[in-house]
Amino acid sequence: MYMDHFGLQELPFTLTPNTRFFLQLPAHQEALNLVLVALSGGDGFIKVVGEVGTGKTMLCRTLLNTLDEQNYITAYLPNPFLNPEALRQHFALEIGIEEALELGDVALMARINEQLIAHAREGRHTVLIVDEAQAMPEETIEALRLLTNLETESEKLFQVVLLGQPELDTLLAQQSLRQLKQRITFSCRLHPLADDAVELYLQQRATRAGYNGLSLFSKKAIRLLSESSAGIPRLVNILAHKALMSAYGKGDVTVSAFHVMRAIDDTEGVTLPNHYQQWLWKGLTIALISAGVLYAAQSRGLL
Repeated sequence: MYMDHFGLQELPFTLTPNTRFFLQLPAHQEALNLVLVALSGGDGFIKVVGEVGTGKTMLCRTLLNTLDEQNYITAYLPNPFLNPEALRQHFALEIGIEEALELGDVALMARINEQLIAHAREGRHTVLIVDEAQAMPEETIEALRLLTNLETESEKLFQVVLLGQPELDTLLAQQSLRQLKQRITFSCRLHPLADDAVELYLQQRATRAGYNGLSLFSKKAIRLLSESSAGIPRLVNILAHKALMSAYGKGDVTVSAFHVMRAIDDTEGVTLPNHYQQWLWKGLTIALISAGVLYAAQSRGLL
């Protein structure tokens, strides 16, 4: 598409959670470090909350890649909208119980307990990572809590990392789930990127995609990208990708505010900040007045 034009080796602003582009920014790195420290300490439940598009799935994939197979057994649940039985079966399959779908509930729980103990004897920690945890039905969350009751006299047999939207906090605030909420020993929140973080984010992804020139985005383009996206990484990606397409179409080698405006106009749910709209209206008004004056002068034979 535009890769050759900008000297890129791959597309820098795709929406797929490619962990090579994990945000090396304080908030996201701190979240990853906190989860790793909590897991190493054997804590039962860890919670990470963030708005839509703030990088939870990217953090989740990075965590999975970071936990080495020698010390950890990881179970990943990307779609937790399951009933309690399906949750137990999925977890069992993830930790290596191949016959999980053939076992009854009591037998399955016994096999899960045996497998977890076997992993613990090998010195390996079992971790269940749940993405989009706000989608879990209440009875499934309670089943998960009961599942974590499997433990030895000295340690939990597995740990749980919950990643979800702010609705997860609302869900866990229910009186019926207070026991699980009390087991959450560490929690953190992913916030939108500040203006300077958006600039670093754009530079980082462009560099990792192979760009080695001067700044790919002008200062005004970066400011407009930051304001119109509200610092949400997913929206930054969408707008940056479309702005690069616009710049490529014009034959420009730097993305300007004009290209970002084109991207905003083409993206549903994103609008220009108010002060940009006022600036455009003023420009349009001046242009119309100038055109009117010119027409009047021509009509009177003054030009």
